[in-house]
Amino acid sequence: MDLPRTRVGRSTSLRDPSDTRFTDSDKIEGAGSWETLEWTKIEPVSRSVPQGLQGFLLEAERVIVEGCGVVLVNTDEAGTLFVTNFRLLFLSDGSRNVIALGTIPLATIEKFNKIVMKLPAAPRQTDRSPSRRLLQVIGKDMRIIVFGFRPRTKQRRAVYDALLRCTKPLRIWDLYAFASGPSTFTNSDPKVRLLDEYFRLLGLSSYHASTRMIEDGSFTLSNELWRISSLNSSYTMCPTYPFALLIPRSTSDEELLQASTFRGRCRLPVITWCNRGAVLARSAQPLVGIMMNMRSNADEKLVAALCTQIFGSREQRRKLYIADARPRKNALANGAMGGGSESSSNYFQSEIVFFGIDNIHAMRESLVRLRDYLDTHGSTSSDGMSSFLRHGGWTWGGGNLSSMSASVSTLGDSGWLIHVQSVLAGSAWIAARVALESASVLVHCSDGWDRTTQLVSLASLLLDPYYRTIKGFQALVEKDWLAFGHPFADRAGMPSLSGSGSMPFELSRQSSTGSFSSSPSRQASGSFTSQAPATSHTQNNYSPIFLQWVDCVSQLLRLYPLAFEFSSGFLVDLLDSILSCRFGNFLCNSEKERQQAGISDSCGCLWVYMADMRASHGGYHVHYNPFYEPSKHNGPLLPPAAALAPTVWPQFHLRWACPMESQAGELEAQCRNMSKRFTELQKAKEETDARVKETTATMESLAAELRNEKVISTSAKELASRATRESAAIKRALQSLGCKVHFSGDGDRTVGIESNPTEIPQKSVYFSSKEESAGSGVSNEKSELSVSVTVLADDVSNNPINRFCESLCPLHTREGGCRWPDAACAQFGSQFVGLKANFDAFDRLSIYDRYFQPE
Repeated sequence: MDLPRTRVGRSTSLRDPSDTRFTDSDKIEGAGSWETLEWTKIEPVSRSVPQGLQGFLLEAERVIVEGCGVVLVNTDEAGTLFVTNFRLLFLSDGSRNVIALGTIPLATIEKFNKIVMKLPAAPRQTDRSPSRRLLQVIGKDMRIIVFGFRPRTKQRRAVYDALLRCTKPLRIWDLYAFASGPSTFTNSDPKVRLLDEYFRLLGLSSYHASTRMIEDGSFTLSNELWRISSLNSSYTMCPTYPFALLIPRSTSDEELLQASTFRGRCRLPVITWCNRGAVLARSAQPLVGIMMNMRSNADEKLVAALCTQIFGSREQRRKLYIADARPRKNALANGAMGGGSESSSNYFQSEIVFFGIDNIHAMRESLVRLRDYLDTHGSTSSDGMSSFLRHGGWTWGGGNLSSMSASVSTLGDSGWLIHVQSVLAGSAWIAARVALESASVLVHCSDGWDRTTQLVSLASLLLDPYYRTIKGFQALVEKDWLAFGHPFADRAGMPSLSGSGSMPFELSRQSSTGSFSSSPSRQASGSFTSQAPATSHTQNNYSPIFLQWVDCVSQLLRLYPLAFEFSSGFLVDLLDSILSCRFGNFLCNSEKERQQAGISDSCGCLWVYMADMRASHGGYHVHYNPFYEPSKHNGPLLPPAAALAPTVWPQFHLRWACPMESQAGELEAQCRNMSKRFTELQKAKEETDARVKETTATMESLAAELRNEKVISTSAKELASRATRESAAIKRALQSLGCKVHFSGDGDRTVGIESNPTEIPQKSVYFSSKEESAGSGVSNEKSELSVSVTVLADDVSNNPINRFCESLCPLHTREGGCRWPDAACAQFGSQFVGLKANFDAFDRLSIYDRYFQPE
């Protein structure tokens, strides 16, 4: 399939795959600094698009614009830059591989700027000083990328215009998630998963939710304290709440409707986590007004029901904490707009606590400062220079300890770690109240979908070990973040059905607080002119709220490495997938909007994609924590305040600015490899043990057969010995007749007997002796005895057989009869006579008594 050509500006193509190096006219001089970068003025020659690019493109991904001879200034690497309908794709000209730093999904781009860098003219240079065309791309994933373009090629303009069209689309349908479709990552109904989590919390794990249960409304189950309400099934009461709500069993649907009018955006108090002792509940701020004197009996009754426990026939009240995530002054200021906070005098046995967590705008500016700090003080930054060398080592104090301390303290000035610590401390406080006091806690902020979600989900993670598994973590995110309406589209700056978070052109033209002009070294190397107007961040609702929450989870993972089934790599992949908007799970602002847009049927599922990644490597995938020991932490995690000292998250914050230092997960990888090797060796040992058992059984069988053969051999030897004795008896008997006996020992034990051949004609007689084993009845062929006897007859005219038989056997009569029925019979017409001799008979026979009786 041919790739689309450039639509804007001059059409340029990639180099031929076999051409791995620049020609002399294409070379870009320089090795790492802006001052030494020299740009050729020769336009690149058009070449065919390499077929190898097809292997790098995802399903339904197509190229919109391409530019060759582009330099990734961060690493001073030349290559080809593609703008596709999903990402910026940078392909190295040298290695022909995708460079991860220069490849970023379009949805992950926070803003981008065209920058012209003018260098001072040389002393003898008479013409105008040259300028360099740069494109700065700032990502939501903590990276700042700078691309350098050839002058007079209009490639930068083509890439810039493509980014304007694609990074912030006006319609949600223009996102790549809809172009790729569900594909192999088909999504199931998230409502079913939400109901299954409700059933688990109610202790009704024997029930399993289904689409049919949702359609007929039969999901309204309950236990003795709490129930599932279908009041919001059509989203008429609260459009940002889920279709099913977990509420006290004693509260009717009519009371819920009344209570909803007293809370901001109708986000009334509902249960998000419960056990038999206490609950975690969430809501928006109460509408008490500027005088803080408005009340609602329905709201107060609903809140009181959250902390009422029934023991037999009597009720018992437990302590109720109302946790306001905002600073107190902010809560009072919201009273001017009709909001505010509760009064403990209106809610029986309650206590109001303010956590002092700042709003979304403070979090956004804090992350911007942290990103600029990392770019400035990282091992390599967006200007391609190490912080150790920039401006004579100014960023490390230039030999001045006070300057060094001032530069390092910039990390604290960013405020990011302080905000993370505030969220951690608030969540730990909530978890401790529930676990230690069995108290109920109601959490809210202004709207109840940003700071409230951070606190209740993190507290649930601390309280419930199930949420610390991969499956439970998915259920937690879907319940507290997706179902309860965290505005992901607004916070990510993406379009939604409501359109409240779409600012496609304004946001992409904003300049960062930490742009190039903020660095003294960058000021020294030349002057920068931004060709995009600067716009304040405060005019939009973008904010890294979910990123900050995942950062808090990573801090807990660092504190309790044995308590979590998933690893830090799992959290990084989760954030990257969400920021890329490749899947539909985190699109739009609420469950209602995702249902209206048909997200489940039209887009792929992030959870299925990550499960497919794990299935390819089994239990040793990077998503699994090799140190996980569920038995070590099978209860709540209650970190003390002294332990809540967050640090920069290396795997996420440092991976672009400090790639070597971000390998904090290397120990996990080595442990994972060792575990995998140990399992392989254990499996090999089991297979070897099985073969040893099989060999042992075979040897025992062979030993038994050998013993049988030995018995048979012994029996054969005994029979051979008896045959030998029989042969000796026959020999003695024949020798007693005066004959000359010759034995020839062969397999048949043949004996030849001869007399004097000169006396009479020679005749031959055969004696055959065969004895059966008396005890076993088994015949042995080797016990047969064949005797050959040669004698001379006195008168050849007479019957020699009769005479010989008569002379040899006294039982033979002259009339030709035989008085011995067991004697051998003479066969006429032959010169041989067979004789069957029984050893026992011969042994009992007395030769002198029977053969030589006196006449």
